[in-house]
Amino acid sequence: MMFLSRMFRAGVCSCLALVMMTSVTTAAEPTFRSELVFPLHKQHNHAPGIAELPTGDLLISWYRGSGERKADDVAIFGSVQKAGQTTWGETFLMVDTPGFPDGNTALHVDSQKRLWLIWPLVIANTWESCVPTYLIADKFDEKGQPIWSKSGTIWLKPDDFNEEGQQGLVEFVKRMEKPPTDEMKAKLVVFRERLADKLYQRLGWQVRCKPTVLPSGRIILPLYSDTYSFSLMAISDDNGATWKASKPLMGFGNIQPTVLRRDDGTLVTYMRENGPVNKIRVAESKDDGMTWGPVGNLPIPNPGAGVDAVRLQNGHWFLVYNDQENGRNSLAVSISTDEGRSWTDPSGKNPNTKTRYLEHQPKGSFHYPAVIQSKDGLIHVVYSYFIDDEGKSMKHAVFNEEWVGAESK
Repeated sequence: MMFLSRMFRAGVCSCLALVMMTSVTTAAEPTFRSELVFPLHKQHNHAPGIAELPTGDLLISWYRGSGERKADDVAIFGSVQKAGQTTWGETFLMVDTPGFPDGNTALHVDSQKRLWLIWPLVIANTWESCVPTYLIADKFDEKGQPIWSKSGTIWLKPDDFNEEGQQGLVEFVKRMEKPPTDEMKAKLVVFRERLADKLYQRLGWQVRCKPTVLPSGRIILPLYSDTYSFSLMAISDDNGATWKASKPLMGFGNIQPTVLRRDDGTLVTYMRENGPVNKIRVAESKDDGMTWGPVGNLPIPNPGAGVDAVRLQNGHWFLVYNDQENGRNSLAVSISTDEGRSWTDPSGKNPNTKTRYLEHQPKGSFHYPAVIQSKDGLIHVVYSYFIDDEGKSMKHAVFNEEWVGAESK
């Protein structure tokens, strides 16, 4: 019996040693690569989306033209990186609505392996006149470019939110650190008028970040309004056949949301700052996105620039953002291992956070990021890359989580 006991202990120790050796030898080394999707271009190139296609190829989308909402030549372009390659294919036209500007792009592959391109179509050269529009492809040509088979518009009819909005404006003014200026007072008058107008309530909703799909199959498409400077979710329970509107997230200065889901079912949205706070805005939903709690602030600076986030395969959360109160010349990435309860820790003592820079330059703008994790576990970020007096492009960075943790900012 003693001999068998010793043999058992020796076997257990050997197994433990083997497990430890395996964990050491299989630990991934930090990897990072980045490249421009196309050479610096003189026209305005902005607002990318990114998706991994069912073929394994990567697709990037963005809009290009002589301006934004006021430029009728703005169209949406794309580029494909074939699976296993490290360079991008030719720039190709994805969609052009003649005589109307096409705006921010978001890409999504649904449960039927169909690719969605979603963007705001600008009807009257104002953000207030936008309508969310989409194309769907279930096939791709030999270059990996989508073959569109369906198009449509996401029409939303939110419940009348005038009364709630009027009260929200009162509370917003009370929370302001300084009395409103004459300019702000004039804007508040316009806000109050538009809150009562059903046309403004139903138009002007724009997309920027990708949809989030819940375990139930529900699709949460994050939208925002420059009319009101707050956000709303378009919700579909039939894989995009029909859509309904959530209650709006009335922070008056919270736009361009991105949505993640905690293990307990709570949805968390992070939003761009569009007011006087200069912090990333945040809110939570306990009912799968139909209603949202108060809009608060993360202790992370935001200069009025877009953010994006993704839940990684291991459950960690990834956030990409401009980390200054002014300027877009610094683009940071952070990882939270506690589902967004903590993100950054300048002291370096919080084991639940890791942060590193993608860009940190004295000049230029590196902004409007979009992020996904591909099936092989790598993290892909694409963002608008502006170099003063030289031109604009999209830049793609691909790396693993170990790279983020290898060096703290």
